[in-house]
Amino acid sequence: MATVGINPSNREFVDARGGVLRRAEQRLATLESLKLSYWSDATGASIREVIDSCERYFERNPYRQWFDVLERMLKVGGYSYYSGARACHLDLVALATRDKWGALDRDAQQSLIISGRRAMAETIRDAPIEVLVLNGRSVVNVFEKVCDTKLTAREVSAWTLPRAGSKGVAGVAYTGTIASIAGVDLDRAVKVFGYNHNLQSSFGVTTNVMRRIGEQVGAAVASPNKTR
Repeated sequence: MATVGINPSNREFVDARGGVLRRAEQRLATLESLKLSYWSDATGASIREVIDSCERYFERNPYRQWFDVLERMLKVGGYSYYSGARACHLDLVALATRDKWGALDRDAQQSLIISGRRAMAETIRDAPIEVLVLNGRSVVNVFEKVCDTKLTAREVSAWTLPRAGSKGVAGVAYTGTIASIAGVDLDRAVKVFGYNHNLQSSFGVTTNVMRRIGEQVGAAVASPNKTR
């Protein structure tokens, strides 16, 4: 199972002040760590280092401020990035950007989506991933563009976020199945399960709502498209 975001945070490569992460603080391979001037200079050994840094990401120095929120949700359904490594994470666009995704103009977003979707498709095709979990409505929107698909939306009352003086913010589940992305045949059906609340940034995500979402994520892995 893989959780899905739009693109990596710049904090995967720099600290809160914008300083480059190095040595023990480094999260992923960089041109500097590989002692390269350009990516076109990469050798087979360089590529293996990049792959190793991705595969060992949660063993080194993961961006816990972001991933530990998802971890709390995943553990409810019996999954984890850390314990037993039953979950991994993918981004629809492989490139980190200095500005947040929502601050980029549409042309920049579209260019990044187009340039990254084949790599995303090949990663899913070549990995033993059977279920994709989409974290938030923005991810759902980009996923539908990348995959040229429309997921089924269903309101889930147990996911409503409370708001004083109103009925609250409704929770919505998204379900579907894909067999190809950007013309790349995945060689199997991959199940998709998403939710509209971004667990890291949606205001008022309660412990109860996170637990309910985690329960449904766990259930979706075993039996998708069944949401209470």
